[in-house]
Amino acid sequence: MHADLSRLTFRPERHYSAVVAQQGRVQLDADANEQTAIQLHQVRTLAADLIGRYGGPRDAAGRDKAGFHIDYVGGKLDIDTLHISPGHYYVDGILLDATRPAPGVPVPDEEADEQDTPTPPDYWTYWDQPDAFLDPERDRLPSPAQSPFVVYLNVWERSVNAAEDPALREVALGAAMPDTAARVKVVWQVLPLSLAELAIEDAELSKENVRTAFEKWAQQHSLSSGRLAARSERPDHADEDPCLVRPDARYRGTENQLYRVEVHTGGDAKDATFKWSRENGSVVFPVDELDGTWVQLASLGYDDKLDLDVGDHVELTDTAYSSRLEALPLLRVEELDLPGRRVRLSAEPEPGVGRLPELNPFLRRWDHREGPRRKGRTTSLKGGALPVTEGEWLPLEDGVEVYFAKGGGYRTGDHWLIPARTATGSVEWPADRARRPLLQRPAGITRHLAPLALVKGEEGAVDLRLAFRPLASSLPAADEATLAAEAQARREELAAEDPSHGRSQTTAEAEAAVDGDV
Repeated sequence: MHADLSRLTFRPERHYSAVVAQQGRVQLDADANEQTAIQLHQVRTLAADLIGRYGGPRDAAGRDKAGFHIDYVGGKLDIDTLHISPGHYYVDGILLDATRPAPGVPVPDEEADEQDTPTPPDYWTYWDQPDAFLDPERDRLPSPAQSPFVVYLNVWERSVNAAEDPALREVALGAAMPDTAARVKVVWQVLPLSLAELAIEDAELSKENVRTAFEKWAQQHSLSSGRLAARSERPDHADEDPCLVRPDARYRGTENQLYRVEVHTGGDAKDATFKWSRENGSVVFPVDELDGTWVQLASLGYDDKLDLDVGDHVELTDTAYSSRLEALPLLRVEELDLPGRRVRLSAEPEPGVGRLPELNPFLRRWDHREGPRRKGRTTSLKGGALPVTEGEWLPLEDGVEVYFAKGGGYRTGDHWLIPARTATGSVEWPADRARRPLLQRPAGITRHLAPLALVKGEEGAVDLRLAFRPLASSLPAADEATLAAEAQARREELAAEDPSHGRSQTTAEAEAAVDGDV
């Protein structure tokens, strides 16, 4: 997640069940975040073990209560769409809620005639689903008349900060406090998938065959095959003040950092690019207005460490493009207008991005300036990002280096986190006994995929969801009789110990009344 973190310490293979705070100790964000991660891992693992890879609830009578039932609606005058039913569904133990929020009721205008506000449907459609932000020009559904297609769920998680959701900011803290805690959001997207991508023929369109083909496809697309290693090596030109950095330190930075190396443009190594941030990509600036290449910001930063400077590379994005995981060109800051809180970028942002205030546009700063220099060679940037070069160590800054394994495949959003520490003069990265850095798969983004329906056009849609019934049910008559007998035996046992215990309430009250009269 893009957040201002010290590091992320949760590792499921360590089998920790809780974080235990100790008195008099410093409390770190990593400890609280690991406790949250442990609980999420336990809950989702339990749900997946009980439910399976995916499934939704039925009631005790077997009636469907699961969400994400798909109805295909062919557009005669309008474009084709899907209706997505409300309710719950689970994918890899992650709860998805397709319930549409009830619309707010505005205060009526006394001067205007009272009019009934139309009530929206209780279902989502393919085009207005909350986290897809689809474009009718390029995201049209395939024609089922030409070939059936599968509808599936793409589920993943992304971080949300106060720039993207201003409601997270506590205004009572004042303008000097940029934000507090960030959030993690479950994103679900209902998307189409052609049979060609599943490598399945029309003659094989049974439920089980489609599910089996989908599982094979999902295994290949849930996580990319790119791998990376990191290390710290003292640069040859290191000449920092020994009062600030130890002479033998391999990491030459003067502050602790959490480096984030993130794939910008996906694909094979020859096409892929990456970017990096020493602040885990958390330095963002809410956008107030766009005017050509000039961008007016709500703030230019709060100190020299978290501000913008000429030469910085920034990514102008918003809620829609963050959810679509599309690589936008990284632009260079060419000029600063400090009194006007404006920056001039090297080019105009992409059409359609950053121009709708309700999508909360913002700039995200990245810290690379140019291609890594290695043995006198400088690599030029591609679209403002660094080209992925496999099979050699690539320097970032201050002795931090990364290595991409050969033969990897990369996707936009894949990322690795590298804590760098001044106390050790090194980076924290797994290594073998010979201290050779180990190649690691991305820390995210993990896609969780599940099939929903096979759309056949006029023939309707074949439901591919799975369902489970509640564990709880009415007690059988035999069990009720057993419980009643056990209760009676217990009453008799207590009566034998205390003769007054087994009397009825009415008898006890009558005797008490007589005693009172006496």
